[in-house]
Amino acid sequence: MGKIVTFGEIMLRLATPGYLRFSQTNELTATFGGGEANVAVSLANYGLDAEFVTRLPENDIAAACVKDLHKHGVKTDHIVYGGDRLGIYFLETGAVARASKVIYDRAHSAISEIKPGMIDWEQVLTGADWFHWTGITPAISQGAADVCLEAIQTANRLGIPVSCDLNYRKNLWKYGKKASEVMPDLVAGCDIILGNEEDAEKVFGIKPEGFDVTATAGEVNAAEFESVCTQLMQRFPRARKVIITLRGSINANHNTWGGVLYDGKQLFQSPRYDITHIVDRVGGGDSFMGGLIYGLLTYPQDDQQALNFAVAASCLKHTIYGDYNEVTVKEVENLMKGDGSGRVSR
Repeated sequence: MGKIVTFGEIMLRLATPGYLRFSQTNELTATFGGGEANVAVSLANYGLDAEFVTRLPENDIAAACVKDLHKHGVKTDHIVYGGDRLGIYFLETGAVARASKVIYDRAHSAISEIKPGMIDWEQVLTGADWFHWTGITPAISQGAADVCLEAIQTANRLGIPVSCDLNYRKNLWKYGKKASEVMPDLVAGCDIILGNEEDAEKVFGIKPEGFDVTATAGEVNAAEFESVCTQLMQRFPRARKVIITLRGSINANHNTWGGVLYDGKQLFQSPRYDITHIVDRVGGGDSFMGGLIYGLLTYPQDDQQALNFAVAASCLKHTIYGDYNEVTVKEVENLMKGDGSGRVSR
């Protein structure tokens, strides 16, 4: 298989140990993570040629970040350097009825000050077989949105499939533009669109009738989302497939998890997983996207299999600490076959 390129921001993640609150802890665990980088790590884990493109400052923290990506098999040949700092996010992991909290400290990060022309997308994407971005990137700044559009338009011109995760983050859109103003031009260039039960509504005003995300009680009717898929395809006719992740939230530690894929003719529904003891759900959507890209490339004539791989991969991610989904293809395939017993592998 060929090269997959992802573009976006990677950050230093500082998390409280276990389930401690910010006010309780005297230490924070440092790792790295970010939507598009998480996808690249998943794909590299599955043995694919994955490259992550971003803008980083020239300092020791950024150097440690790049080494971390290399450790996971991700290529970084086209990272550009400049700016003063790497963005940071702080994580407090919730439990039962107490939700997790994320606090961003990413103002004036290196990538937020990126400008069109800083990345030679023709060079980056020549020979690539896939380009992926998320709605987090254009939310960072106008410059990041403009550079993301450059990449999408270059990929379109070169005939490279483009995927996006709508990934709406209300706390990020602070530079004077709304997601509804910026996202349409970018999504119009996408062949594969992924979202969750909120993204399509928050960004485009598209929602399933009678659905309340705050009252799922762990039950999400997959068929309700066919209308969301058809509306997205009508608005963005380039899209060949629309995928919706379905999370039923019973509490912070217990979710149901599944997804649907619509190809314009048929709605495919995944098995539903009952995740009773979540270790870390941050990066769950990214792990789904990484699994989906792998599935669509590996099973090009079998959308059901591709969807099932994505859902199983992201189910396993909920058991792994950190942003990255550090699982193998074999582990995902075993879960797809029904081996979720957790017995010791000897």
